[in-house]
Amino acid sequence: MQAQERFYKIDKDFRNPFARDRDRIIHSGSFRKLEYKTQVFLNQEGDFFRTRLTHSIEVSQIARSITSHLGLNESLAEAIALAHDLGHTPFGHIGGDTLDECLKAEGFKNGFEHNFQSFRVVSSLEKRYKGFDGLNLTFATLEGILKHSYPYKKSFLPSWIDEQFNLETHPSIEAMVVDRADEIAYMSHDIDDGINSGLISFDDLKESALICEVLEKVKEEGISEDEDEMFRYRFSSHLINHLVYSLLDYSKDKIDNTSILSSTLNSSESIPVGFSPELETNIKKLKKLLFNKLYQHQDIVVKMFAGKQAIKGLYSALMEEEKMLPKFYYTQLNTRKKHRVVADCIAHMSDRYALSFYNEMYGKL
Repeated sequence: MQAQERFYKIDKDFRNPFARDRDRIIHSGSFRKLEYKTQVFLNQEGDFFRTRLTHSIEVSQIARSITSHLGLNESLAEAIALAHDLGHTPFGHIGGDTLDECLKAEGFKNGFEHNFQSFRVVSSLEKRYKGFDGLNLTFATLEGILKHSYPYKKSFLPSWIDEQFNLETHPSIEAMVVDRADEIAYMSHDIDDGINSGLISFDDLKESALICEVLEKVKEEGISEDEDEMFRYRFSSHLINHLVYSLLDYSKDKIDNTSILSSTLNSSESIPVGFSPELETNIKKLKKLLFNKLYQHQDIVVKMFAGKQAIKGLYSALMEEEKMLPKFYYTQLNTRKKHRVVADCIAHMSDRYALSFYNEMYGKL
C-alpha cells in the first residue's frame, strides 16, 4: 500500500512532451480503429495483409531509425508517424476521394481532405478532457500531422490555423523524415502484400532498376525465389535498408540538427530530407509501375469500387435520415453542421463497420 501511495503522489510527468504525445495517440480510439482500415487490401482479405495500423507502426519504426542517425528527436517523429493516417476513411484513398466528391456535389466546397482530417481528429474530434477537445498535443506534433513535408496553404482552412501554424513554411525536419519514412514503408510492404496475394510477381517489377538492384542483393545471400516467404522477407529488408541508407547519405550534410524544431524553411526552399536525383527518378518509376500493376489490378479495383458505393450509400442515407447516426454524432447536430457531422462519422468508421452498416440499410454489397 505504501508503494501505491508513493506512486499516486508523483505530480511530474516522467515522459518528455513528445513521448506524452505518442502515448495519447496510441491510447486514442481513432488509433485503434486503424486496425480495421484498408491499406491496399480490405481487412477481410486475410490476417497477413497490412492495415493502416500496421502501416503506421512500420512508418514509426523507420522514422525512428532515421531520426536517431541524424541526431533528431525520435519521440517527435514517432508521434507524428503514429498519427499521420488517423484521418483516413474506410477503403483507403478511394474512400476519402468519394467522401470528398459527396460533399462537393452537395455544394460543400471544402469537401474532405485526409491530412486535415488527421489534424482535426487529434485537435478536436477525440474527446479526452472535460474542459477542451482533442488530445492536447504539442505544437510541433500538430504541425507535423498537418503539414507532412510541405507548406499547407489550403483555401478551406480556418484563419486561426494559418495564424497559429504559419502555413507558408515547412514543418520540422522530423515531419519531413516521417513523410519519406511513409514512402519507404508503403512501397516495401505493398510489394510484399501484392506478391503474397498473387496479384503481381517480381517479374512484373523487373522493369524497375531499383527492384533489380535489390533482387541482386537477395540472390547474393543464396536465397532463390522458390523460397517464397523468406525471399519476400529478405527483399523487403534489403529494399528498406537501401532506401534508408541512401536517404541518410544524401541528407546528413544538409541538416542542421541544432534547430530541429524550428520551421524556418519557406515555400521556395527545397527540403533537406530526401534522395539523390537519380534515386528519386527510380522511385517515381517504381511508383508508376506499382500503380499500373497492383493498385489498378482488376481485383483491387473491384474491391475499391464496392467501397466507393458503400461510402456513397452511407453519406446519402445519413444525410437523409439523421436519426441513424450513432449517439455520439447525433448529439453534435445541435452545435455543428450536419454534413460535417456525417462526414466525420463515416471517416471514423472501420472497413468492416462501414460494410456492416451499409448492408444493414441496403442489403449485402
